[in-house]
Amino acid sequence: MFSSAMFSPQPIGYARTPYTNTKQIPKGLNAEHNAEGVLEILAQFEAGLTDIEGFSHLFVLWMFDRSEGFDLVSTPPCDNSRPHGVFATRSPRRPNPIGLTVVQLQSRERNLLQVRGVDMLDSTPILDIKPYMSSIPPETLRRGWLAEAEARARS
Repeated sequence: MFSSAMFSPQPIGYARTPYTNTKQIPKGLNAEHNAEGVLEILAQFEAGLTDIEGFSHLFVLWMFDRSEGFDLVSTPPCDNSRPHGVFATRSPRRPNPIGLTVVQLQSRERNLLQVRGVDMLDSTPILDIKPYMSSIPPETLRRGWLAEAEARARS
């Protein structure tokens, strides 16, 4: 079993975004995340950004710090045909309130990363950043129930 003493995440920085409430964030089928923001990394972690400028995209791990409780099964707004398990969705109501976003890195100035594609609230705690790397060919990716919901929306 998991022990909370094993891992206590601490923010490495905070997201500065145009979103002050969740209703402003694009959601659902064909949602586009083009909003610009800044990942403000705490000064003591700035050295960890060395050479990050060479990457076009970044994985950002962050905390749903304003979400309470969780649902193991729910019906997402983009597919009201049937409920899905939380691990098959991007719901903020998760057992561990961790978010994952891919952003495009536009520039870096010291501890500030200017990015495009934010989908988190302003002042969201950033837990980690990793360069986006994928060796999975696009033709082998499957989109599960989301592909089915998209097909229904087109017809």
